[in-house]
Amino acid sequence: MTVALTDPAVFARQGYAIAQELVAPARVALLRRHLERRAAQGTMGQVDEQVPQTPAVYGDGEVDRLMQDLVPAIEQHTGLKLFPTYSYARIYKRGDALAPHRDRTACEISISLNLGQVPDEPWALHVSDFAALLTPGDALLYRGCDHTHWREPYAGQSVVQAFMHYVDQNGPHAAEKFDGRPSLGNAFQPEVTGRMRPFQLLPLVPR
Repeated sequence: MTVALTDPAVFARQGYAIAQELVAPARVALLRRHLERRAAQGTMGQVDEQVPQTPAVYGDGEVDRLMQDLVPAIEQHTGLKLFPTYSYARIYKRGDALAPHRDRTACEISISLNLGQVPDEPWALHVSDFAALLTPGDALLYRGCDHTHWREPYAGQSVVQAFMHYVDQNGPHAAEKFDGRPSLGNAFQPEVTGRMRPFQLLPLVPR
């Protein structure tokens, strides 16, 4: 099942929707190579409590740049005026899973962008009672604070995934702009400040 995102009413009604081909193939390939190169060099370096021993990075400059560039498109899809907060990226490996959780307030509006996988078979991202099957360039838009989301253990080799988070400029979490940083592309150490710790772990939603 996919949701053709042509009207922000879809997102407003469900709290999630798929934006197909949100990012052009050339930029998807560039960003994937960039993250894979960082992983190979050992410079991703994020201590990721949700998916241990998996390469991850907070506030990578290239991912932050894409997050900023996507603001007009995400505003169109959601019908909201948005501030970007922070970006994150992981390269999942065989056996990785994501426990059911909801996100902190800086993730009021989130996108999970597929940058490619080996083999080329989508790995379901579950949000509430919906399973999103994303191909490179596709993104799941969702209200991360409101909807439980998770992944079952991965059976493939690798998945490169980028996450970009936003808040409603006119909403209660507008002060989360840039996630407390002076600017985008300014990756402080979140494991030191504690800003990456709060996740609300929840029981698995029956499907």
